[in-house]
Amino acid sequence: MRVLHVTYDMRIGGTEMVIKNIIEGNTDANIEMSIFCIEAPLGPWGEELKAAGIETTTHERQPGFDTKLIGAIRKHIKENGIDILHCHQYTPWVYGALASAFTKTKVIFTEHGRFYPDSSSRKRKVINPLLLNLTDRVTAISKSTKQSLVNYEFIPEHSIQVIYNGIAPLTVKVSKEERKSELSISESTFVFGTIARLDPIKNQIMMIKAFASITSKLENTTLVIVGDGEMMESLRILVDDLEITDKVKFTGYIPNPTSTLNVFDVFLLSSLSEGTSMTLLEAMSLGKPCIVTDAGGNAEVITHNVNGLVSRNNDLMGFAGNMNRVTTKSYIQTFSHNAIKLFNEKFNVLIMQEGYRKIYRELFTNA
Repeated sequence: MRVLHVTYDMRIGGTEMVIKNIIEGNTDANIEMSIFCIEAPLGPWGEELKAAGIETTTHERQPGFDTKLIGAIRKHIKENGIDILHCHQYTPWVYGALASAFTKTKVIFTEHGRFYPDSSSRKRKVINPLLLNLTDRVTAISKSTKQSLVNYEFIPEHSIQVIYNGIAPLTVKVSKEERKSELSISESTFVFGTIARLDPIKNQIMMIKAFASITSKLENTTLVIVGDGEMMESLRILVDDLEITDKVKFTGYIPNPTSTLNVFDVFLLSSLSEGTSMTLLEAMSLGKPCIVTDAGGNAEVITHNVNGLVSRNNDLMGFAGNMNRVTTKSYIQTFSHNAIKLFNEKFNVLIMQEGYRKIYRELFTNA
């Protein structure tokens, strides 16, 4: 069975990690996987998989509707005997589904997340039913994402299966004390932290303001922000204006932030929109209590008062209140225990991999 993953590219991101995990976790010798990227450059994870022997093709999409891309995918399907086309996100699905028309290739569309604010169009109301006729299975990475497909893409609810993102539990190689020392954080300091690109959609502005509002009550605390992006300069200015420069650390982008994540006492995610956040799952795998907004799939990963606390989207006072509340030792211990338990039950990479393998086998058997 030959499965071709069609995606934008294989840079570092949530969708790309899902594809990488599906491929690297494939234990079925009868399933051969490859990648077709519709944009260039390929990206570091793509180069890594390519070096490991995974066949990877890149076709740079042209502006507008690129009919030549449809032909390129179709040619690839025929020349390589592709049995299943697994399209990740909407645009790759459009091109992949059209390319598969009048072939025996089965098509899967997986939606990984939505823009904020979400929207629809008359064009999609016409086009999407046609694409669905060329599609054998639709999956979404959260119930929230599934509902968005129903509301904005006009896909029937009964035809969408939810398969949550999954990751392998993280392994810490540097002690918490050692990494704290490297970051110039004292051993007794309570650490809030986040790992995300610095982008308006991640709403770090609200997070920083919430943190600033609790520093008078929690003096021995710090906020560590891991990541880089277009908001870096404006966030630094905000920290200066709030006079909390001594309490906020910007680390920039860290290729492997596991040891830094392990330093956090509490993980924060203030996003305006999310699918199933990979860094949130990573934090859970290390037993980190999490404070999140109820955007997208966040509230499906974090159960309020079980493995963390959930506030309304963009609710500064609610987010700050949860930050203040979570610092007690009893909360930390309970949430930490529950985080690991829930991670193993729902979000381990093995569960996700088996979910997709089951679909591949069903489609191939019924071909």
